[in-house]
Amino acid sequence: MQYEEFVGRVQERAGLGSYGAAEDATRAVLQTLGEYLSGGEGLDLASQLPQGIEDHLINQPPDRAKIFSLQDFVQIIGEKEDTGPDRAQSHARAVIGVLGEAVTEGEMQDIRRQFPSAFDPIFD
Repeated sequence: MQYEEFVGRVQERAGLGSYGAAEDATRAVLQTLGEYLSGGEGLDLASQLPQGIEDHLINQPPDRAKIFSLQDFVQIIGEKEDTGPDRAQSHARAVIGVLGEAVTEGEMQDIRRQFPSAFDPIFD
């Protein structure tokens, strides 16, 4: 999957009106995801993503201290994207859904294992 296809799928899944909005959502979600992942998982994930998309995960030092719950995760995405929590959660679902199409099933399982079950709404 190439960069344009990834972002285009996010735009479609999230029902966003512009490609630029889909790029913003993709960046915000993947940066936040990168801040949460530990044990080199962000780098493993980035290695399977298109050039330009992987940049959002790389150079994101783990900062789990800021993320205690799904609400915190969504709030951080909303702040980065300057949108409300409902839209931020919808964007998280869309980006993570496309992520599941872009990387191996094993990689998605590795990522999913790092999150408690309270995060199920963004992984379904």
